[in-house]
Amino acid sequence: MLTIDRATYDAIIAHARRDHPDEACGVVAGPIGSDRPARFIPMLNAAMSPTFYEFDSGDLLKLYREMDDNDEEPVVIYHSHTATEAYPSRTDINLAAEPGAHYVLVSTRDGADAEGTPIDFRSYRISGGEVIEEEVRVVERYTDSSTPE
Repeated sequence: MLTIDRATYDAIIAHARRDHPDEACGVVAGPIGSDRPARFIPMLNAAMSPTFYEFDSGDLLKLYREMDDNDEEPVVIYHSHTATEAYPSRTDINLAAEPGAHYVLVSTRDGADAEGTPIDFRSYRISGGEVIEEEVRVVERYTDSSTPE
C-alpha cells in the first residue's frame, strides 16, 4: 500500500494537469528504508511528448546525488498518461528500474486535465516485468517520522 500525504498527492495531480497535453514526470524522495514519500521533486519531461516521458539525464544525475547526500531514496516515481488509463504501458514496465519504488500513474484523459475534474490516481509495484496494483491511502499529514495519520 502507498500511503501519501494530501499535499504531495495534490502536487502530483497539479503537475500532471499543468503539463497536459504532454506527460508529466517526477519523483518523491523519502528517507532510506522509510517507504514514506517526503520530498516532492517535479521533473522536466525531456521528451516533451504526450505519449512518452523521459527524465533529463543531467537532472536525474543531480537528483540522485542530492538524494544520496540527504540519505534519501526514490519512494514514488510518477508520471501521467494523457490519453490512456493510469496503467503502466509496456515501455513503463520495461523502464521500471527501482524495484522498491511505488510507480504512480495519473491519467489526464477525457478532460481530467481540468481543475475540479475527477482524476485517476493509481499506484503499482513493478519488478522483473511484473505489475502489481496497490491501494493508495491519502492522509492529511504524517504524525511522526515513520507513521502516517
